[in-house]
Amino acid sequence: MSPGLAPVRSVLANGAVLLVKRTRSTPSVTINIAIRAGSVCDPADAPGAIHLLSKVIDRGTARRSADDIDEALDSRGISLGVTVARHLFSLICTCLADDFADVMALLADLIQTPTLPETELATRKGEVVTSLRQDEDNPGVRATEALMELLFPPPHPYGRRSKGTIPIVEGLTRDRLAALHAARFAPREMSVVVVGDVDPGETEAVVARLFGDWAATSPAALPPSPVAAPAARRRVVIPMMNKAQADIAYGFTTLTRLDPGYYACWLMNHAFGQYSMSGRLGDSIRERQGMAYYVYSSLDANLMQGPLSIRAGVSAANIDRAVASIDEEIDKLVTDGLTQKELDDSRRFLIHAMPRALETNAGIANYLQTAEFFDLGLDFDVRVPDLLNAVTLDQANAVARRFLSVDRATVVIAGPVSGGQ
Repeated sequence: MSPGLAPVRSVLANGAVLLVKRTRSTPSVTINIAIRAGSVCDPADAPGAIHLLSKVIDRGTARRSADDIDEALDSRGISLGVTVARHLFSLICTCLADDFADVMALLADLIQTPTLPETELATRKGEVVTSLRQDEDNPGVRATEALMELLFPPPHPYGRRSKGTIPIVEGLTRDRLAALHAARFAPREMSVVVVGDVDPGETEAVVARLFGDWAATSPAALPPSPVAAPAARRRVVIPMMNKAQADIAYGFTTLTRLDPGYYACWLMNHAFGQYSMSGRLGDSIRERQGMAYYVYSSLDANLMQGPLSIRAGVSAANIDRAVASIDEEIDKLVTDGLTQKELDDSRRFLIHAMPRALETNAGIANYLQTAEFFDLGLDFDVRVPDLLNAVTLDQANAVARRFLSVDRATVVIAGPVSGGQ
């Protein structure tokens, strides 16, 4: 059996986790730092606060101005990505191995001592507001946000808009963001993944020196937010009469990432429509019927029950036909099930796709962060084929029957269609 990635994992005295994977293909290093402070940590009255924090966290620290930070990155040809997902706040960059210690020191400053200058905050607020105005004019975004709000009603955090709203963003203050940072950022909430041409022992020494004295207290765990499937079908229309195309967001609540049925659900969704034209949805609605610009399904299982959503872009004339075709494909899946060939093809595709996802340092780092976040184990990459091979056809079809029903579907349509249609 292949040894797989076999990263070196260590835990600092303050609880911060470090994962190091040495690769020698290039003299570069990818640093992926994740803090469990994603959008679910937004205050109930201020959705979008974490997103705004991500936009200003790199604009100054106790020891560096925004210009100093820009110079340190630009002079090394480094592009720093700061992203927010539901549960993780991430800082990701790739640098030369010789620059690793200096770049890690910069990232440690950003994470531990951001100053969030007022002038920089005002600029970034303007950028977020512009983005929100663009979202308001995007049928795909409008449909997806409405679907999530219906599937995960308040107070569930998954239903909140991750960027917030214009009034909320405009009203957020530096003090509010600083208090949120102080409350949610702590060493026990952080995992540092380093992949590249570095020695694991030397890397641990650098990370321990930079983060070892950080003593912030971890916040209380977020309460669980179970959600029940709706008792009846729901359909919501968002009229956007100036648009040429309508976007359909059609979905269900499903399972958590750690549910025993996850691997069966992953395979079922892949065969159904994860990769557009290669699944049932794409083959039927786009290829054979020719009535969708795009159509696919996605499964987003997470710490909490996540959605299985179907997205399609169609002309206004094809809205009802497209929704009826989605209904038909779900009914076929639930009633007749997948075929053994569909299951085997999906299994083969997912197993063979994994090495391609691990061809780069960035791909490996992302994979290791996921494995750490869900506590999947250091050998998870080695075990994935067995986990997928263990799924039977009956199990894959059972999860379809468990979660999918046209009578309990939630359907949102945004585009050139009146509210009564």
